[in-house]
Amino acid sequence: MRRNRQFDWSRRLVRENTLSVDDLVWPVFVLDGENRRETVASMPGVERLSIDLLVDAVGEAYELGIPAVELFPYTDESLKTPDGKEAVNPNNLVCRAVRAIKAKYPDLGIYTDIALDPYNSDGHDGLVKDGCVLNDETVEILCQQAINQAMAGCDVVAPSDMMDGRMGAIRDALDAAGFQNVMMMSYAAKYASAFYGPFRDAVGSSGALGKGDKKTYQMDPANTDEAIRETALDIAEGSDMVMVKPGMPYLDIVHRIKEAFGVPVSVYHVSGEYSMMKAAVQNGWLDNDRAVLESLMCFKRAGADVIFTYCAVEAAKLLAK
Repeated sequence: MRRNRQFDWSRRLVRENTLSVDDLVWPVFVLDGENRRETVASMPGVERLSIDLLVDAVGEAYELGIPAVELFPYTDESLKTPDGKEAVNPNNLVCRAVRAIKAKYPDLGIYTDIALDPYNSDGHDGLVKDGCVLNDETVEILCQQAINQAMAGCDVVAPSDMMDGRMGAIRDALDAAGFQNVMMMSYAAKYASAFYGPFRDAVGSSGALGKGDKKTYQMDPANTDEAIRETALDIAEGSDMVMVKPGMPYLDIVHRIKEAFGVPVSVYHVSGEYSMMKAAVQNGWLDNDRAVLESLMCFKRAGADVIFTYCAVEAAKLLAK
């Protein structure tokens, strides 16, 4: 077995999987104002950027060949309400950011998150009544949110809320509004994971959620067959691609879904995974460049077609060397 491993050229010839910049999507955080940047303390190297600085940042990603970004807003607390109405404001932070990016980089793909946690004063992905997250009422506002973002110019709406039936409802709503070509990526297998904490800091929803959790609508980490059922439903409802979230602790789910359905499968290298790796790097316990590329290669080996990662820009630079 070692004969094929003895040279760099021979290792490259027999390599079963390859990682490319074409596999990457960069999640970014946007905040209001001008010439503003804020570090996310729990995510080393990650910043919230005002729209003007964000346009410059995604321009670098575009020049590196990264195909797309996904936008997440840091909504001002004064705009958060129990009904999440800021999600459907045509001039909200995400919509303004989409328009600004598309004006300068029309060929860069833009994914937008469909969920209410950045806008909901309860910190949940849906509307809350008497402590219960409402399904059908939430789906109604998610449809409006999707149309709102499509009007701004996004290419892919990405519902991460995990409400039942939302993919079919959103597809019908987009089609009826004339947005038949806007793609949908469902967070089909999104688990109620401990690895989301730094992300909630980044979008400012952790304080509202408090000690609450999302176990009534996100998946139980103990389950795998349920992921197949969830994904089958979302595909039947019109999803163009599906997402597994988190990433590395759920590589078995990535593999099962790819094997079962053969559809484009995305995986999210989530904030907790990213922050653990970067903390180890800061402590001198890991080699950053090797750890970044190995982590992303693991997603490819498991069957992922698309990798959402906060490492996208640095990975693109490493791959270009």
